Amino acid sequence: MEVEKYIASGILELYVAGALSPEQNLEVQHYAIEYPEIKKEIEAIEAAMLKLTKAASPKMPENAFSKIKAELDDVIPFMPASSEKKTPWGSYLGWAAAVLFAAGTLWMYLQNTSLKSEIEITNQEIESLEEIISNTRDEVADKENLLQELRDRNVTVVALGGQTVSPNSYAKAYWNREEQKVIIDAQGLPDPPPGFTYQVWSLELEPLTPTSLGLLDDLASDDTKLYTLENPNASEAFGITLEPEGGSETPTLEQLYTLGAVGA
Repeated sequence: MEVEKYIASGILELYVAGALSPEQNLEVQHYAIEYPEIKKEIEAIEAAMLKLTKAASPKMPENAFSKIKAELDDVIPFMPASSEKKTPWGSYLGWAAAVLFAAGTLWMYLQNTSLKSEIEITNQEIESLEEIISNTRDEVADKENLLQELRDRNVTVVALGGQTVSPNSYAKAYWNREEQKVIIDAQGLPDPPPGFTYQVWSLELEPLTPTSLGLLDDLASDDTKLYTLENPNASEAFGITLEPEGGSETPTLEQLYTLGAVGA
C-alpha cells in the first residue's frame, strides 16, 4: 500500500469529520492500526480540528452580551415596530453557527476517541485469546509427549495395590529402564491430609532396601495426577507411603498406601 498517496487522498479528513460509510470507517481504522504514519496523520487532523474549533468559538465573559447590547444601542437607535430598519441578525447567526460547528466537532472527536478505545479493547482481547490458544497448544503437546512415553515399548507397567491403611487406594508405575525414569499415575490415591505428602520408593526385596524416588507434592491440585521421577535403581518393587511434608529418609511402613512388585 502507498501510504503517502492514501494520506493525500483526503479520506482521513472525511474520516475525522464523520463523513464516511461504516465500511470506509473500518478500512481507515484497519490501516491506522497497521501503519503508524496514518494513525499519526489522523491525530494531527483531530488536533487541527480542535484548534480550529477553539478559534471559531472563543470563550466570552459573563457580561459579554450586555456589553454588546449596550454598544448596539449606541449605534442603532431604537426604532418603532412600524419602521423598516432591521435588527442585524447576521451577527447572532454567525455566533450560533460557530457554536454549532464547535459542538459538532466536539461530538465527532468524542465519537472517534470512543472508537479508538473500543479498538484498543478489541486488540487486548485478541492478544489474550492468542495467549490462551498458545497455552492450550503447549498443554496438548505436553500430553501427547507424555502419552508417547507411556506407550514406549521399553516401559514396564507395575500395578500398585492398596494396603492395610487404605485398601481402596491404587496407583500405577510406568518404568522405563533405558531412560532411568518412572512415571507414577496417582489417580487412585486420596488427597493427603494437611501437613502430609506422598513419597515414592524403589524397593529391593532381598534384603529389603528402600530408596526414595521423590514426592507427589500438590496432589490435590494436580489435574493429571502424573509425576515423572528419576529411577536409576534396579527396582524389584515400588511403594508409596504417606509422609510429613518434605518427606522422610526411610518409609513409614504403617502408612504404606500402595505396593506392587515388578513383573507381578
